[in-house]
Amino acid sequence: MSSRLRQLADDIRALEARLRLGGGPDKIEKQHKQGKLAARERVERLADPNTPFLEIGLLVAHDRYDGQAPGAGVITGIAMVEGREVVVVANDATVKAGSWWPETITKILRAQEVAMRCRIPIIYLVDSAGVNLPYQGGVFPGQYGAARIFYYNSIMRRYLRIPQFAAVMGQCVAGGAYLPALSDVILMVKGTSFMGLG
Repeated sequence: MSSRLRQLADDIRALEARLRLGGGPDKIEKQHKQGKLAARERVERLADPNTPFLEIGLLVAHDRYDGQAPGAGVITGIAMVEGREVVVVANDATVKAGSWWPETITKILRAQEVAMRCRIPIIYLVDSAGVNLPYQGGVFPGQYGAARIFYYNSIMRRYLRIPQFAAVMGQCVAGGAYLPALSDVILMVKGTSFMGLG
């Protein structure tokens, strides 16, 4: 391997490691002080031990918004849960309180499309302040705006019969609350989680 290629590989691994920290170690520690796990810890505990997690879209938005939106504030991918493949969508509350950026919508839609194409269940781990208000203009409009997420919720429930589970692990506000509200099963953490549609 050439030294240039080796350097590029090292650079991408370093970038991925940094992005996996979401909002950073201090924000993760803040979650812990609130008695909550960080999003990646939740995904890790949800998945069967010693099974791979195929992440989708880790690099999305890493180079936008002055670096304040690692992974667009959401972790998406495929995990094994109880020996069955499932799609996981986990809000990362260490990134602007798990609020939605325009690219968050893209990642959630892609995760839902994987669930529909593969006919596998989808699990939402929700801890979100809703739409990131300064960027709300890029979240809802268009054919593939946030409303498409709720359309996919309905398609999965009514026609495809794909199970959708939501675990509300913290705040669940405004647009972000529709996702669990349209799921088949909602689990909430007593004393920690709440939902408020907007």
